[in-house]
Amino acid sequence: MKKLSKFVDTRIGFFTLLVILFWLKTLFAYFTDFKLGVTGIFQYLILIFNPLATTFFIYSLAFYFKRSRFFYPVIMGLDIANTLLLYLNVIYYREFTDFMTIATMTGYSKVNQGLSGSSLALTNFHDVFYWLDIVVILILMLCKVIKFDPRAIGTRLAFAFSSVGLVLFGVNLSFAEMSRPQLLSRTFDRSYIVKYLGIDTFTGYDLVKSQHINNMRQSATKPELLKVKKFTDKHYAPANPQMYGIAKGRNVIIIHLESFQQFLINKKINGQEVTPFLNSLYNGKDTYSFDNFFHQVGQGKTSDAENLLETSTFGLPQGSLFATLGSDNTFQGAPAILNQRAGYTSAVFHGNVASFWNRNNVYKNLGYQYFFDASYYDTSGDKATGYGLKDKLLFKNSIKYLQSLQQPFYAKYITVTNHFPYTLDDEDKDPNFQTTNTGDSNVDNYFVTAHYLDQSIQEFFNYLQKTGLDKKSIIMIYGDHYGISNSENTSLASVLGKSADDWTDFDNAQLQRVPLMFVIPGTGHGKVYHTYGGEVDVLPTLLHLLGISSKRYIQFGTDLFSSKHNQVVAFRNRDFVTPTYTSVGGTIYSNKTGKEAKLTKKQQEKLKKDQEFVNEELTLSDSLNEKNLLRFYHPKGFKNVNPADYNYSNGLKRAQRIEKKKGIKSTSIYSENGDRSTVDDYSTDAPEQNHSSTDSNRIKITNPDANNK
Repeated sequence: MKKLSKFVDTRIGFFTLLVILFWLKTLFAYFTDFKLGVTGIFQYLILIFNPLATTFFIYSLAFYFKRSRFFYPVIMGLDIANTLLLYLNVIYYREFTDFMTIATMTGYSKVNQGLSGSSLALTNFHDVFYWLDIVVILILMLCKVIKFDPRAIGTRLAFAFSSVGLVLFGVNLSFAEMSRPQLLSRTFDRSYIVKYLGIDTFTGYDLVKSQHINNMRQSATKPELLKVKKFTDKHYAPANPQMYGIAKGRNVIIIHLESFQQFLINKKINGQEVTPFLNSLYNGKDTYSFDNFFHQVGQGKTSDAENLLETSTFGLPQGSLFATLGSDNTFQGAPAILNQRAGYTSAVFHGNVASFWNRNNVYKNLGYQYFFDASYYDTSGDKATGYGLKDKLLFKNSIKYLQSLQQPFYAKYITVTNHFPYTLDDEDKDPNFQTTNTGDSNVDNYFVTAHYLDQSIQEFFNYLQKTGLDKKSIIMIYGDHYGISNSENTSLASVLGKSADDWTDFDNAQLQRVPLMFVIPGTGHGKVYHTYGGEVDVLPTLLHLLGISSKRYIQFGTDLFSSKHNQVVAFRNRDFVTPTYTSVGGTIYSNKTGKEAKLTKKQQEKLKKDQEFVNEELTLSDSLNEKNLLRFYHPKGFKNVNPADYNYSNGLKRAQRIEKKKGIKSTSIYSENGDRSTVDDYSTDAPEQNHSSTDSNRIKITNPDANNK
């Protein structure tokens, strides 16, 4: 003890003591207050290691202060500030299941919103451990039990300590990249950065990112917006008079098919349809389907698809718009437009954690009134996969929430079971369905999970039909992005009747097709359209079907039913496809032959203009979002969304209060059913429905990167 006491009385010893104590406090927070979804020994080792590097570096800064009267206050100040940052994140996380950003810290309204339950109500008894060491050390210093060391640390030695901190961080970052490639460039969830690099690194990363965004936005000017507006006005496509308003006043139900590609539609494996129910919808008399519809996502994958769908703008060239800009961006998206133009109630149903892809913040900026995330469902035991509640259970267990929403509503379902690595519990598999035997487990399992998704949607449609909700709704079904990657397409080739040896970039591009169908029961004039289009075209198409003009809004897509629709489909990497040609990496392929095209001078000029259109469209969309130009634009009748107006806790109680307040004027399904629940009208064969609950999966679903591709 004497040796230890003497060591602590030195500056290096005191530094070591504070570093170890803060490291232990951080680990205490990781395992007690945060749910970081750590799996596997390697991730646990990274988690245990990650607080050391930044703590070592930050506290080493005190060594540059030579005099003891400066050194000790500085290092204690750093320790108190770091503990305060950690503790504020603990309090914020308890209320919001998220970490504090720079914008949250500097914006009073957001701090107030994030800590709405009051800090006192969010404290726990064990919080004393975050501050006890500081109190004890200060007392020991005041009582001179811990003595000040007058001997200064040389600048070279101080620099050596700082360098060790940087080396430790380099090692930490290398290990993190091994476990989660593109960690900083392709951020899914703030918890990823905390899990791999720690609270301090996350705060520093967010500071740099925020400063970069602020610099871009401070340089933004209204003329830049006018340039965007001029482009979208020029390319606006007026509605098809025969289609305009055919779904006016109907509920909108969007079913987001995770990783679902077009080749699954009408596909048979061993003589069996992979998706028999979706096939029946796709070819049905009330369905308006598109077989040349392409996803247009970038690194943001699912979140990019949502952005394209909701706003008719593109994702970013790198990273996710939702995760990078979504917390503070101005949107003029579908939920707000439909609410302000036609009184729609909006809600999202998704069985994953709210913070994934930053949805808990972005949805508020889009104007979503309700978000029924994983916290609203029983995700225990085997009811969930790594990405959230299984699809059959999501649809089934959402009904108690859906039935209390005021109609008309705009409801989006985000499915997850058909997500890489396409694993499904044996009890969920259809014993009568036999998949492929390609030797690639991802390809073989892909058809199994797609078959399960098809069954899930059939059960949901059975409910819609039983309650008569189908005839009051337009159901839009779309695939968000590819499921089988380019590197695995050669394994898929034989299933599609092609040769892996002859597979080209052209084939890869053609497989970016995903399904799009508008099911409008009772119309009877549905068919399969061969029009070329992409996800950016969905919003103007949907608005026109609902009888709402899209002309006043800035949207890069055009109505797929319009005779003026532009059929040049831009990919996020600036490749593109048209009804005649496909451009991949500057090589032009003929869609008819699949071979490199021999072009006339006139054709070359036409394709050059198409490429210029794609480049301009993507550049202007990036400018619009990166510089937040929509804050300068106020279309007629549109009021900018105030995210502070939305709170996603107690969603059912809020919906029920509205029902009660409206009384006989309530338009919810529950009210229209004579104040009787329709939950029993839903039937599912999901075996987990009757399983006993455990808490095991509460952590499981917060770790989607464990199996992420």
